[in-house]
Amino acid sequence: MEIRKLLEGVSDGTVSIDDALLKLKMKPFEDIGYAKVDMHRELRQGTAEVIYGAGKTAGQITGIVKTMKKNGQDTILITRLSPEAAAEVGKSHPLNYYKDARCGIVGEIPIPDGIGKIVVATGGTSDIPVAEEAALTAAVLGSEVVRLYDVGVAGLHRTLAHLNDIMSASVIIAIAGMEGALASVIGGLSDCPVIAVPTSVGYGASFHGLSALLSMLNSCASGVSVVNIDNGFGAGYLANMINHMTGKKEV
Repeated sequence: MEIRKLLEGVSDGTVSIDDALLKLKMKPFEDIGYAKVDMHRELRQGTAEVIYGAGKTAGQITGIVKTMKKNGQDTILITRLSPEAAAEVGKSHPLNYYKDARCGIVGEIPIPDGIGKIVVATGGTSDIPVAEEAALTAAVLGSEVVRLYDVGVAGLHRTLAHLNDIMSASVIIAIAGMEGALASVIGGLSDCPVIAVPTSVGYGASFHGLSALLSMLNSCASGVSVVNIDNGFGAGYLANMINHMTGKKEV
C-alpha cells in the first residue's frame, strides 16, 4: 500500500517529514467538471482508480486520463472501452487496446508482486472476453496470471489435465455460462479461494446468465464466492486483493 511505503520512507529517512506531509495534504480528488477524479484511492485501498469507459465520451476519458497522469498515476486501466473511443483516446495518450477484453491500458503493466498466481479458467471459448477482462485487471494491479481457457465440465478431462495449476494457485477465477458448473468442480479440487463469474453465454433458458448465477450461488463446494454476471473486472480486482493479503498486526 502506498501510504505504508510513505511511512516506511519517513521511518528509514529516505522521505522527509515535510515531503510526507505534502503528499498527505494533496487534495483527495480533483474536480474537472464532469468527473471528480479520486486521487487518494490508492492511499485508502492500495489500488488506484480505474476508469469505467461505458457511457463516457472519448473526450471525457481523455480528460480523466490526463488528470490521473498529472497526479502521478503511471498505469491506468480503462474497462468497457469501445474500439471507437479507444482510437480517439489513443490520439492523446499512448494506449494499448485489448479488443476481446474491451480494455485499454495507458502505461506499462507492472512486474507481479503478489504472494502467488491467479488462475483464470473458462468453461468455453465464448467466455474468453469476460476472462480477459478479469486477467488484465489482475495483471495491471500487480498479479501473475495463468490462463486456462475452454476447460469446461462438458469435457472433464480438460479440467483435470491442469490439476497442477489449479492446486498451486493462490486464487482461482472460474468463469462459465450455461449451467455454470465449472466453479463447483474447481472449488472441489482446490484449497484456495474461488471467485465464480457467471456469463451471459447460453441458450434461452439460461436467461442471459441468470441460470449460471443461481447455480454458482448454490454451489456445494466450500470457498466459492460469486460476482455479478459478466463482471470480469470485479473478479480480477477481488482476486488481486486476496493475492496481496498480508497479516495485519495490532498497533
